Amino acid sequence: MAHFHPADHSKGDANTVGGYAAVHARPAAFEGSDGYSYSVEVCADATGDPARPWGGYLLFLRWRRLGAQGVEGHLESDFLAYGATEAEALAAAGRLPLQEARTRLEALVAERRSTSAPARRWWDVMRDDG
Repeated sequence: MAHFHPADHSKGDANTVGGYAAVHARPAAFEGSDGYSYSVEVCADATGDPARPWGGYLLFLRWRRLGAQGVEGHLESDFLAYGATEAEALAAAGRLPLQEARTRLEALVAERRSTSAPARRWWDVMRDDG
């Protein structure tokens, strides 16, 4: 069950990916041009590069449109920020403005469309089935 948490603007800049999550106690969400809803999380992984040991990136979770609520897939950005520690990389990637995160999401959606067969929407399937 969802709970309302009032925004606490003392926790950060709500116009950034990390700040939004801190202020609103939930991740930012977008509707992609593919019609799916996505929430965004800041993640970090080891890069294998001693000069930039940690890289921060965005993980976009794609939510189901039909049936039981849940995650149906995901998209990941390339490394967007680097740090000497995981915390530094997370903080740096978290400072990305929400508008830039949305732009990155749309680029990933477009890339997925160009490399995969087009998905049929449920209403098209229903119409074709008579």
